[in-house]
Amino acid sequence: MCGRYDLSDNPAAIKAKFNVVLVPEFTPNPDLRPTDSAPVVRRAHGSSEREVALLRWGLVPVWAKDLKFGVRCINARSETIGSTPAFRTAYRKRRCLVPLNAFYEWSGPAGHRIKWRISLLPDEPLFALAGLWEWWKDPVGGQGVETYTIVTTDANQALAPLHDRMPVIVAERDYERWLDPGDEARDLLVPFADEAIRITKT
Repeated sequence: MCGRYDLSDNPAAIKAKFNVVLVPEFTPNPDLRPTDSAPVVRRAHGSSEREVALLRWGLVPVWAKDLKFGVRCINARSETIGSTPAFRTAYRKRRCLVPLNAFYEWSGPAGHRIKWRISLLPDEPLFALAGLWEWWKDPVGGQGVETYTIVTTDANQALAPLHDRMPVIVAERDYERWLDPGDEARDLLVPFADEAIRITKT
């Protein structure tokens, strides 16, 4: 699972890392939470070029009655994204990369929870998770809202003591494969290497 993450880098860092021309202004946030807006990298409409857009975290499918649906869809299980009604169309047509500096996980009993920060080695400050995005129109006011979810997989051995799931981390060499709707990219939906992540207590 991924329920909170850190994006402390600024638009210039995202522009350089993901090779995009423009990045909308946003306020770096070390504690992003569901329903917050955050930048995602995706293919521009009708093009293979990348763009960055600010979307709301918590995917809302086109058939949902209201935005509240998105709270249940902050994560999408990699094993079922091709068949789950909320995610299957986005998986086929609307994939994205979610830039971040780290994500968080917790361990321990209630009242004594320990917060852990998970980032990448060796000292890679900015990386990307596999995401899906969707466009939803408010049936009452008619306003359009773009939303996203983070794809998860089984935890690797390093993270397993904290949680049985982890977000799918996409290596830089695979960015184009994940964004390409013509490539199922199923082989990317696996746990990241144990030796490539750093886990620190916050």
